[in-house]
Amino acid sequence: MSTAEHPVVMTKCGPVMGKTKSGVQLFCGIPYAKPPIDERRFMAAEPPEPWSDIQDATRFGLAAPQTASGGMTDRIDVPWSEDCLTLNVCTPAADDQARPVLVWIHGGGYRTGRSSIPWYNGTSFALRGDVVTVSVNYRLGAFGFAELAHLDASLNTSGVNGLLDQITALEWVRDNIRAFGGDPHRVTIAGESAGSFSVSTLLGSERAQGLFHRAIAQSGAAHHTMPKDTAATITDQLLIAAGADSVGALKARGAADLLKDQQVVDRWLAKQPMTLGMSAFYPSEGNEVIPTTLLGAHAAGVGAQVPLMIGTNKDEASLFIMNTLDQAGLNRQIEGFGATGYLQAAYADMFPTFDLTRLGIEMSTDYMFKIPTLRLLELRAQHTRENYVYQFDWESRQGHLRATHALEIPFAFNTLDAPGVKDFIGPGELPTELAFEMHDRWIAFIHGHAPWEAYRPDAPHRMHFDDASSVREADESARLAAWAGLR
Repeated sequence: MSTAEHPVVMTKCGPVMGKTKSGVQLFCGIPYAKPPIDERRFMAAEPPEPWSDIQDATRFGLAAPQTASGGMTDRIDVPWSEDCLTLNVCTPAADDQARPVLVWIHGGGYRTGRSSIPWYNGTSFALRGDVVTVSVNYRLGAFGFAELAHLDASLNTSGVNGLLDQITALEWVRDNIRAFGGDPHRVTIAGESAGSFSVSTLLGSERAQGLFHRAIAQSGAAHHTMPKDTAATITDQLLIAAGADSVGALKARGAADLLKDQQVVDRWLAKQPMTLGMSAFYPSEGNEVIPTTLLGAHAAGVGAQVPLMIGTNKDEASLFIMNTLDQAGLNRQIEGFGATGYLQAAYADMFPTFDLTRLGIEMSTDYMFKIPTLRLLELRAQHTRENYVYQFDWESRQGHLRATHALEIPFAFNTLDAPGVKDFIGPGELPTELAFEMHDRWIAFIHGHAPWEAYRPDAPHRMHFDDASSVREADESARLAAWAGLR
């Protein structure tokens, strides 16, 4: 029975019982698809079987199978299970108010991450913004993105099952969120890093159109997909690593063993040309989610009717380049970009006071994040003016990090007091005023308002978030020229 402490909501599949915490109602670990286990491994998500008993939704579901990378954002292994397709709802109240909805897609390079990270707590969105927040788990790595169609035609979605998980979750939101006090006609999708890659991909996918109405892409654009044949080559290496001769053998392999096989493929890929991609398991093209190419879809105007907020952090790559770069190291980086020494010369002209390490961080930031963002904006500008661009400039007090990758997340969510945030922002008082500034801009956009002046190629206005935030015009022509002809 529903109580103030433990509210019960009836979903299309059955009743779920949540909990009241910190003035909001939280429902955790709700299954939005059948468990992708046993014979369902590598298959597209399907809606869950209905249930009649009240399901306990007071604990987060387990993460998707993954192995910690050891980085600052991914230091320890987390509890995981192949039965991972769950989502969480944080709402001011499960009533009939029809509030705007934020659906958050976590990052982690399509290899790690989970919906339950405290940085993604939707409490402030609920209390300060009257917004319902949904956070989603989806399949990662080979489980979500191994391209197997060349081995078994019935698995023609295997290279994008992680994205289809997200789409299935959005269909669950469409069908159920009204019971949680949300409006299915005012859904904003948002994500950071691989979550932002996902947002950009869903934005350019006809399959996902109509399931969301606004989009926020934080540090990631539309360049992180791969051709089907490239993805198939990588999957062939997975079979070699697993000692498997068929898809059936891959399905029979233990999940922990398959994670070890992924690591073998990672080591193989690190020795290959960058043309094979930055990661072994990214979404592939040539399927129902990405029929042709993702950039081609954006060029054709797919998703242009959806207003987009998009941005990058000033020093994204400082999270990945922790050591001092010498000239040999910088040369290897430039070669990995498919460029030559002219790229260093161009950046030395743009940033004459930077040492080799700072140049490497700047180039890598642009390669992975800023240049793809600018190119996506160029494509969308042919069809729409509803693009709102930002740059996060506030620098961590951990000096080497500066305005690093993922640093903006606890500002956007107003979760500066969440575990692990101080490791990023460093000692001293919490920069709460900047968090309020960013958080309120996100809330305004989710509610359907323009958060600041729109971006146009002839007037590229961009919001710069810092101790003193302001909208300024940004001339990125020199950066774009440096990368002309490079992917």
